[in-house]
Amino acid sequence: MNTSADFVPGHAEPGGPSITWDLGVVQIRKASVSEQDNNAYLLTETSSGAHLLIDAADDADRLCALLAEPGPAGEVAAIVTTHQHWDHHRALPALVEHTGAPALAGADDAAALPVPVHRHLRHGDHVRLGTQHLDVIGLRGHTPGSVALAWTDTSSGVVHLFTGDSLFPGGVGRTTSEEDFDSLLTDVQTRIFDVYGDDAVVHPGHGDNTTLGAERPQLDHWRERRW
Repeated sequence: MNTSADFVPGHAEPGGPSITWDLGVVQIRKASVSEQDNNAYLLTETSSGAHLLIDAADDADRLCALLAEPGPAGEVAAIVTTHQHWDHHRALPALVEHTGAPALAGADDAAALPVPVHRHLRHGDHVRLGTQHLDVIGLRGHTPGSVALAWTDTSSGVVHLFTGDSLFPGGVGRTTSEEDFDSLLTDVQTRIFDVYGDDAVVHPGHGDNTTLGAERPQLDHWRERRW
């Protein structure tokens, strides 16, 4: 049975091979696809082969190869973009064309994406992956419509949080005003740290993974330092 320690640090080299975690009902793959170390995540339900791609950030050829890697084969159910910043959707038009999958994004960021957004996501929504579902968490501040996705592995109880640029090891994402910082940290605290346990795994938009337990003691420090 997997524990949260099995996912940390979860380091993927930019342009290098993907990391694969086989969790029984779902397989998670992580690839870094740019000089900015953007992470793209491919979740696959093993029984149906349904795929969910999170952040078609760059390098369409690499992401198409990710979809073709050995494993359960099926349709791409959706492509979720965690937020509107350019470095997280450079390959989105090509991947939408390649897969025919609908694009999903936070409602307040959808208009800024380079493709029509099929579904506007809001806090409390769900995204289906075959028989599985991921909870949508709205995290306002890095951008107005930033979203994270949470999937619970019922076999182990471990929660997997795909947080885009809203939560990283060592802090929340970049903000451009005091109001945005307060909004983001408040959402991160009340909608993530107050909801999920310390063994929840954070899969961020750049770089290595972490756990809520590793980050929780720093929350007051983040608010004091203002970043």
